[in-house]
Amino acid sequence: MKLLVDMNLSPRWVGLLAHHGLEAVHRSTVGAASAPDHEILAWAREHLHVLVTHDLDFSAILAATRERSPSVLQLRWLDLQSDAVVAAVATAARAHRDAIERGALLSIDERGARIRILPLPGDARTNR
Repeated sequence: MKLLVDMNLSPRWVGLLAHHGLEAVHRSTVGAASAPDHEILAWAREHLHVLVTHDLDFSAILAATRERSPSVLQLRWLDLQSDAVVAAVATAARAHRDAIERGALLSIDERGARIRILPLPGDARTNR
């Protein structure tokens, strides 16, 4: 599993995730820093990466588009610099590897991870 660390997380996440045995790249090294969210998702899908982000917009985009990929690990932590959040991401990624490889949204917070398999149910107004 390869991870794409979003711009809203520090580039140091790449090294921290590597320490946990996870391969990752930071968005700043593979694309424009100002790219819109749909382009970031398209890059992750095309390059078979799982997006790690603190941005809630990605789950809304997945619901609206009903896409089956890429998988997104959505962080709901306040302190994104703590070692605990990186360890939680690594633990959740390993525990839910099969679902992530099929397409999933994992919401990770201090209590654990909640998983939703893609595609997400969209807004009823957009599914007519």
